[in-house]
Amino acid sequence: MKDALTYKKALEEIEAIVEEIENETADVDVLTEKVKRAAYLIKHCREKLRKTDDEIRKVLEDFEKEENEDADIE
Repeated sequence: MKDALTYKKALEEIEAIVEEIENETADVDVLTEKVKRAAYLIKHCREKLRKTDDEIRKVLEDFEKEENEDADIE
């Protein structure tokens, strides 16, 4: 089974690609592929952040709802 691409792994790979480009060590023949990979990784990270944000908001909403219900009981 292939390892899932975590946010941390994706970010590290993006940073490595950026460093190669900034230091001009990226081979011109593979530069397009590296830029495409970086774009994919950025999209992946954004999706992870959105999903995490949505999950946190839901947890907080549920918590607030429980707090309000507890306050109504008292």
